[in-house]
Amino acid sequence: MLQLYTYWRSSASYRVRIALELKGLAWEPHYVPLATAGWQQQGQFKKTINPQARVPALAGEQGIITQSLAIIEYLDETHPQPPLLPADALGRAQARAIAQVIACDIQPHQNTGTTLWLRESLGADKQQIADWLKHFIGQGLGAVEALLAAQPVKGAFCHGDTPGLADCCLIPQCYAARRFGVALDGGDFPRIAAIERACQPLPAFQRAAPEAQADRE
Repeated sequence: MLQLYTYWRSSASYRVRIALELKGLAWEPHYVPLATAGWQQQGQFKKTINPQARVPALAGEQGIITQSLAIIEYLDETHPQPPLLPADALGRAQARAIAQVIACDIQPHQNTGTTLWLRESLGADKQQIADWLKHFIGQGLGAVEALLAAQPVKGAFCHGDTPGLADCCLIPQCYAARRFGVALDGGDFPRIAAIERACQPLPAFQRAAPEAQADRE
């Protein structure tokens, strides 16, 4: 059985949980207590699981994979049904572009390590960090909204009428946006809000949600 090293509120872990559930794969969680200062830097986790000391990490018979997008594409290649990427090359590139805007450009600004450095090294106060988060999350989601609107393929989800890679990334980012005070329902992000509404009732998304995890604090 696949082993997922995860943390309930980690956006990156959340992405992989959605992918596993959409694929209908059996997986066993290993909870990494990121809220416990320094835990992941100690012991065997950093030494034997992930040298970055971050989640997620997926362990299977063939070895350990880190980085959420690499894990999701690995799952899609090794368990091709249902597919998480469109059948055409342009569609795959567009889905990956949305996923990468979220995973590579938006989410790093909200990482605990980033906000901790802002506070401890630069002396940023609570309000300044809140402004930082709202700025970068709002700016990034604005770009995602524009990319979604420009796509020739429309549907209930990011690309067509079935959820895939981009949706695996978008829904955790919506969760994080609300956590950090970015409103999604005010009219600035109509496509994002509609996609979120389409995903919320699906069992795969419900099972992967932070509130459904046993390590929820």
